[in-house]
Amino acid sequence: MSSLKIHIPHKLSEEEALGRIKTLLHKLKHDQKDKISNVKEEWAHNTGHFHFTALGFDLSGMIKVHDGKVDISAKMPLTVYLFKNKIKQVIEDKAKEILA
Repeated sequence: MSSLKIHIPHKLSEEEALGRIKTLLHKLKHDQKDKISNVKEEWAHNTGHFHFTALGFDLSGMIKVHDGKVDISAKMPLTVYLFKNKIKQVIEDKAKEILA
């Protein structure tokens, strides 16, 4: 397994950013149900732990929401890690869009 770390700045309160992130994750579960399965998501305050299978690959990680930034760390198989830059860009673009 390899790791990926992303830090996304925003100008929202922790509570507002957390609500938007949770809404996005819920929407993705339904919109991408043909591509992702075994979705597990647990939140304790501002920290969420997740695990899912995407196209046969297991991915897991943590999202930590703060005033002014969101930190995402994920573990992924080496075969998926080869696409790390593309994955990171997609996550950053989507996060910036919902946190604007």
